Amino acid sequence: MFENFDAVFLARLQFAFTISFHFIFPAFTIGLASYLAVLEWRWLRTKEQVYLDLFRFWVKIFAVAFAMGVVSGIVMTYQFGTNWAVFSDRAGPVIGPLMAYEVMAAFFLEAGFLGVMLFGLNRVGPRLHFAATLMVAFGTFLSAFWILSANSWMHTPTGFGINEVGQFVPEDWLQIIFNPSFPYRLAHTLSATYLTTALAVGGVGAWHLLRHRYKGGTPGATDPAAGEDEAAEAARATSLAGARTMFSMAMWMVAIVAPLQVIIGDLHGLNTLEHQPAKIMAMEGHYQSHPDGAPLILFGIPNSQTRSVDYAIQIPKAGSLILKHDPNAPMDGLDTIPAESQPPVGMVFWSFRIMVGIGLLMLALGAWSLYARYRRRLYEWPLLHRVALAMAPSGFVAVIAGWITTEVGRQPYTVYNLMTTRESASALDASAVGASLVAFIIVYFIVFGLGTLYILRLMAKGVQPAERPMDEDEAPIRSSGITPGPAMKMSDDGKE
Repeated sequence: MFENFDAVFLARLQFAFTISFHFIFPAFTIGLASYLAVLEWRWLRTKEQVYLDLFRFWVKIFAVAFAMGVVSGIVMTYQFGTNWAVFSDRAGPVIGPLMAYEVMAAFFLEAGFLGVMLFGLNRVGPRLHFAATLMVAFGTFLSAFWILSANSWMHTPTGFGINEVGQFVPEDWLQIIFNPSFPYRLAHTLSATYLTTALAVGGVGAWHLLRHRYKGGTPGATDPAAGEDEAAEAARATSLAGARTMFSMAMWMVAIVAPLQVIIGDLHGLNTLEHQPAKIMAMEGHYQSHPDGAPLILFGIPNSQTRSVDYAIQIPKAGSLILKHDPNAPMDGLDTIPAESQPPVGMVFWSFRIMVGIGLLMLALGAWSLYARYRRRLYEWPLLHRVALAMAPSGFVAVIAGWITTEVGRQPYTVYNLMTTRESASALDASAVGASLVAFIIVYFIVFGLGTLYILRLMAKGVQPAERPMDEDEAPIRSSGITPGPAMKMSDDGKE
């Protein structure tokens, strides 16, 4: 079935598929962990019940997304050992310890405090529970720190030597960890995860605001004569308060972080121009050099045959103005780079524009929400809520598009300018790689598809009044000893 395919192409396709699936969950949980910490901090500070209700609502979603992120991440290590064994052998002395730091410092921290965060609110007290929530949020940051350090080293390798068998060996760990592109990639990715979470939270809030508006769910609109009881009224009041609070907090986040992301993205682009100019040339569609200032190509169709961008809509000299802050600054094109070292232009060109286009929509949404807040119509503007709902998944699309831009733009290298993707692959038959690819696709869509549907059902349910804490009946069983038993029940005074 796969005999006529290239094994390396199938291995790349398999890695792209699995890591795209995996990347969705950390992009959500990194921001969501910080959001949970903010919610609990607000509850401790103000004692307003809505923050505790929101915490209990989102912590269940976090638990499911975190679990799917862990499971999908384990698959990546499997692929390093099977499809990319040569890369693992040569780059392992550098990449291996960085990945181990991620497990030892970040994953253990997250896993150690996750149980307390999920089940311990009524057992350890509010302040210690808040400390556990902070540790989980800090663990997600540490995880991103080490993973992005390893990834950035592959883009801008420094602090290494090459031994007699061709392996990359560490010589200066500080240079390896804090390689030239790492600070920019870390800031750009973390802010993207916060925007992704804010848009998802805002979309859920907008959904429930619209439901209350069109289904007569506003508490003040309830007619007791119509058979509505106090419990239903309390449920609607809690749901509406939760929807308003999460929508307001999410819109603040979008309004503040989206402009910052533009600045961070610009700095990241300048760093990429310095260290990976071929990627910038592909992103901008610059097949040819521009000695008198490069245009900014807004749209067009890259043509690899004629090495030009067909039907280009462009702004003269704007490319040099953005990238070199000088409209007349010369810009090199792909014609200065050997053909075998050039990245594919079409995919990088379009994925970059998708990411930037979504970023501009985020800017517009943030500005609109500020105007609505100024007009005191943040909760009364259905069109704003519909747009926020439509943009709820846009953060996930943007981070995947950004990942494609940076990783495909690195081609044909795995370790930039030092080791090609083809050199990194294991000597496998196409049929073996293709069979595992099909298995991954089937299993992923079943397992993670069901998990995603469950998350969507939780989101659609909305915030419930006086929700039962997860630790009352859902605590894990005690597995130590010869005969495992149920978890201990603790009274309010802390006694068994």
